[in-house]
Amino acid sequence: MSKKVRVRFAPSPTGPLHIGGVRTALFNYLFAKKHGGDFVLRIEDTDQNRFVEGAEEYITEALEWCGIPFDEGVGKDGGFGPYRQSERKHLYKQYADELIEKGHAYYAFDTADSLDAHRKDHEAKGKTFIYNWHNRLKLTNSLALSAEEVAAKLDAGEPYVIRFKSPQDEILHLQDIVRGDVKIDTNILDDKILFKSDGMPTYHLANIVDDHLMEITHVIRGEEWLPSLALHYLLYRSFEWEAPQFAHLPLILKPTGKGKLSKRDGAKFGFPVFPKEWNDTKEGQLYMGFKDEGYFPDALINFLAFLGWNPGTEQEIFSLDALIETFELERINKAGARFDIKKADWFNQQYMQLKSNESIAIAFKENQAELADIDINYIEMVVDLIKERASFTKDLWSLSHFFFVAPTEYDEKARKKALKEGTGDILNKLVEIIEATEDYSVETLQTNIKGWITDNEIGFGKVMQPLRFALAGALSGPDLFQIMFMIGKQETIKRIQKVIDML
Repeated sequence: MSKKVRVRFAPSPTGPLHIGGVRTALFNYLFAKKHGGDFVLRIEDTDQNRFVEGAEEYITEALEWCGIPFDEGVGKDGGFGPYRQSERKHLYKQYADELIEKGHAYYAFDTADSLDAHRKDHEAKGKTFIYNWHNRLKLTNSLALSAEEVAAKLDAGEPYVIRFKSPQDEILHLQDIVRGDVKIDTNILDDKILFKSDGMPTYHLANIVDDHLMEITHVIRGEEWLPSLALHYLLYRSFEWEAPQFAHLPLILKPTGKGKLSKRDGAKFGFPVFPKEWNDTKEGQLYMGFKDEGYFPDALINFLAFLGWNPGTEQEIFSLDALIETFELERINKAGARFDIKKADWFNQQYMQLKSNESIAIAFKENQAELADIDINYIEMVVDLIKERASFTKDLWSLSHFFFVAPTEYDEKARKKALKEGTGDILNKLVEIIEATEDYSVETLQTNIKGWITDNEIGFGKVMQPLRFALAGALSGPDLFQIMFMIGKQETIKRIQKVIDML
């Protein structure tokens, strides 16, 4: 690539950043970093009616938490700012005027009422009203009016919009990195509004002008923008600018595989679809976030990378650096990617195993009030014993509470299974063996207790189940002798004695 790669992620601050938006940002980031390029964050806030307070801050904070920070954007000027479209609105009118001068756009003075009348007339005839080549000369615009009539309307301050003059009888062959050759008949295109009567550009004009001025080389965006590709291509051609390369990403589908994943799916099925928690005060709804549900950001990124892309191998675990090295736009699928929260959980479990015991222990202690006064080194030892069974940090307490506090409640099914006739005698003998064990280590405890079981030809279950029940209050958990060593001799005896007293 001769030109420096520059990509942009351009969300609108109309609400929280959906997980589909995060994936779009991720693919832009990976491509930019793969080719030593720049990742630009542009805030497209021209639609002030839909602006949501706090949404822009949410977007930037979410990207930072995910570990995909932007190189340029609000607060990080790379020489192409400003990066909010609302602060660039003075730029767009001159480009709309340029298109009029070149004959690629025109003034349209049609009122909302007159256009509505045309639509209803078409509906009554079983047709669809499209403002384009087949009827524009019959409507109220600068193509149908004389120059004097147009000048008079402009001088009188009549409201107008500027529409793009889409070409007639042309077949466009547009190249998309993901889709290949995209064929479009221009006769089906409508004359989109480029500049509104309120003096603001529409998305289409602002988007093209900004991408050109910011020297964007590749536009990587969601499939929902594919219908706009023809207009955007025609705008580049009309301005006589070099168009960027386009890549339209597949949809992220509902868990059922049918339809686009929405925020309502998350609320309905109880899983997050936003990177961070979002409190929608207008709806009175608190939406879950991956961060707040305990997902690791690098696990989430790994999960998202596989929604619509694959490396061509069986490997699934990729660090961010490995993703950058491996990522190719050509390996993005055309078909939609089904969102599977169980797969996200699996990735998180895999990353749990890759994290250091120290980092997990610190997070565990911060989030569990009962551990406030516990030595971090002890917590690390516990984490080492249990983390392979955890998918989230929040799982750790249920898996390890007996390392820190004696059971106060006992699992009823476990009680029936573990405590039989003669269990009291077995537990009393275990207390004798433990008291007599001077070298209180995992190895010695294991040798002494297993030796006694073997010598007396007792079934292992008859001994180990009540012992585990006494120590943990249930019949699951890590190695019993590790538990005994960790909680110490006196605490071990105390817990066994409590069950003996129960019997």
